[in-house]
Amino acid sequence: MNVSAVQTIETAEDANQKAVHSDMISPRFYTTDFAAMDRINIEPVRAEWDRMMAEYEGDNNHDHFQRDAAFADEVATGMATLSPEMRQEFMDFLVSSLTSEFSGCVLYNEIRKNVNNPDIKKLMTYLARDESRHAGFINLSLRDFNLGIDLGNLKRTKKYTFFKPKYIYYATYLSEKIGYARYITIFRQLEKHPEKRFHPIFRWFELWCNDEFRHGESFALIMRANPQLLRGANKLWIRFFLLAVYATMYVRDHMRPMLHDAMGLDSSEYDYQVFRITTEITKQVFPLALDTDHPAFRRGLERLFAISQAMEKAKVRGGLMGKAQQGVCAVQAFLTFARLYCMPVIEQDLSPQVRMEPAW
Repeated sequence: MNVSAVQTIETAEDANQKAVHSDMISPRFYTTDFAAMDRINIEPVRAEWDRMMAEYEGDNNHDHFQRDAAFADEVATGMATLSPEMRQEFMDFLVSSLTSEFSGCVLYNEIRKNVNNPDIKKLMTYLARDESRHAGFINLSLRDFNLGIDLGNLKRTKKYTFFKPKYIYYATYLSEKIGYARYITIFRQLEKHPEKRFHPIFRWFELWCNDEFRHGESFALIMRANPQLLRGANKLWIRFFLLAVYATMYVRDHMRPMLHDAMGLDSSEYDYQVFRITTEITKQVFPLALDTDHPAFRRGLERLFAISQAMEKAKVRGGLMGKAQQGVCAVQAFLTFARLYCMPVIEQDLSPQVRMEPAW
């Protein structure tokens, strides 16, 4: 029997505690070396950069995040069909998504305030603007259930992780691109099966994820303008972040199986479809890809999820025996991750044209 790691969310206090909580699979807040960010040079991709800045300035999604007249009725109708367990998974999804979006907003805003480089300052202003809209839109849906997050308190109290700028580039690029792949896969599924759209927020996902896609393009241009980030020992870091992002997504999604089932999706097939889309997209910047369809890779992710379930049982058990079991699980997770990391990767040539279109 599976042990759910989804924290019960019944009150606004529960929702805020969930957002503030930090563990291996929860969205994190980041800070970085602002002086190093200030030294970024984007001149090798100046023409593409300027076109992208013009797109941001045009702000084609400026009026997208407005709830229409049908929103409240759809919420009432759709949520009435959900079991209490399924409702909990959906609330967990909303809080996790909001925390992830707001994490980007906080990071981008802090970089904006601490750099003088006009290219980076302008980019971070646009990114923070978009992520603020995304987080605010999700928060409105949480407030429908009296579960709104205090974003000011979240910024002050959530633990921050320091990442070197290059780690920010790899992780944020992947986060934005996989965010696109996740949202567009859900949108396409519910476009085909509107009867399974149990909440109206999913109607916004297409244009929403186009924002995510363009954010990723920004970091792709930064990395292609600084090719040393994609060579030598840095390829090992790229491999690490690819595996960390995919493994985290797999474990987190399998802790919410009813959410995908309600949308007519199988959690595993959904994840591997997202991985395939992300792999296609990352050809624009990463010189390698993970072989996510390899049977050994799939077995490794299944093993990580099983270990996470055992870890949750050990936490529930508590005491010395529970702590000992948690230690064993941590070692098992490390060894499993290490085996996955050492699997052969797919080498790939970078596309001559950096920019891509959200065509999925």
